[in-house]
Formats: sequence, C-alpha cells, structure tokens
Amino acid sequence: MAGFQLFAHPWWVNLVFGVPFVAYLIWRLSGLAIAPKTLVLAAIFGVAFGFVEAAVVVYLRAAVGLTDPALVQNIEALGKLSGRLFTIELFREAATLVMLATLAMLAAPARRERWAIFFWMFAIWDLTYYAGLWATVRWPQSITAPDVLFLIPVPWVAPVGFPMLVSALILAAVLAAWRRHAS
Repeated sequence: MAGFQLFAHPWWVNLVFGVPFVAYLIWRLSGLAIAPKTLVLAAIFGVAFGFVEAAVVVYLRAAVGLTDPALVQNIEALGKLSGRLFTIELFREAATLVMLATLAMLAAPARRERWAIFFWMFAIWDLTYYAGLWATVRWPQSITAPDVLFLIPVPWVAPVGFPMLVSALILAAVLAAWRRHAS
C-alpha cells in the first residue's frame, strides 16, 4: 500500500464528492421528468462509450510502449507521452465531455433534466471505463490504485475508488430524484 493517497490532488478535485449531494438537493423538490426509455438509452450509450474509452486508453498506452497494466492510467505514464500524444489525450478528454453534453442536450428539453442525463451517462461511462480496463488488462488491481482522472485543466490524481464512489452516488441521486417524480 506504499504511496496510497486518500484524497485527490489538486485539493479542489475533492469538491467533486459534493456534486451528487448538491444535485440531489436541487432535483428532489420537483423530481426529474425523464422518460424511462431515455434513462435506459442513455445508460446503454454510457456503457458502450465507457468500453470504447477503455479500449482507446489501452491502445494509446500500448502504442507508446506502456504495456504494464499498472501503468495503463498511472501518473508515471503521463511523462512517457510525447507532446503530440499528450495533446491528443487532452483533446480526447475534451471530446468525451462534449459528446456526453451534446447527447444530454438532445435527450431532455429542460436544463435540470439535461444535467441529470449528463451526470447519469458520465457515471455509467466512468464505471464501465474501469470495468473495461479491468476486463482487458486487469487494471486496476484495487480501488486504492492511483489514477489520473483528468488532465484538464491540470492532472487530477486520486485512488480509483474516488471516481467510482462519486459515480455510484450520482446514479443513486438521479434514481432517487427520478423515482420521486415517477411516483
């Protein structure tokens, strides 16, 4: 467990942990008017996109000779990416966010539901991403493994369990607010 880090770095990344709670507080009053079909289709997209993202990361790392599964998404791997590949990695991350946001805008007419769909897909994408990495290269070995979560605007580093917990809480918040509206 050498090098285990409980909190994310930089410090402000830890504020992401509050997103599911704040979102639920906002959504709970009037619930979320999202059709079940929309949630299911958004979930299917999230699963498919999460696996594609995992495959892209595995291919990118393999292309630069990072075949050790422990380095698939580790901070040391960043130093081995050339300037051009690092730029591609930045644009890949930005494109991921744009794709999720665009689909959320298409899926719901109101802003609150758009945010809910965005968070819903993001959470499913994120969990599937880790499942995809584990299924293909057996990484991460544990939820305490360090991970580079994002590069924008600076590298975000945290144990794998951090984004997995936030994603699970987001799914719970969306479902709780949605069920409140549906009943």
